[in-house]
Amino acid sequence: MHRPHAAALLSFLIPGVGQIYNREILRGLFWLIITPGLWIGSAGLLGWVCHLISAATAYSRAEMKENLPLRLRSLND
Repeated sequence: MHRPHAAALLSFLIPGVGQIYNREILRGLFWLIITPGLWIGSAGLLGWVCHLISAATAYSRAEMKENLPLRLRSLND
């Protein structure tokens, strides 16, 4: 079971962790690498954008997985 709110909160606290919670390891690693780079490279301005996008994508992907029929859900996990 994927809880969208938990995934979004995890990804907002540490970008990428919500994606890893959703069992999307490569997406999670992408956000874990990109977000700190943008925080440092833009002096914090684009870091907030990445945090919000990461949380939003974690929420939407968890919601999508939660709404999959049981048969398809077992194939994706």
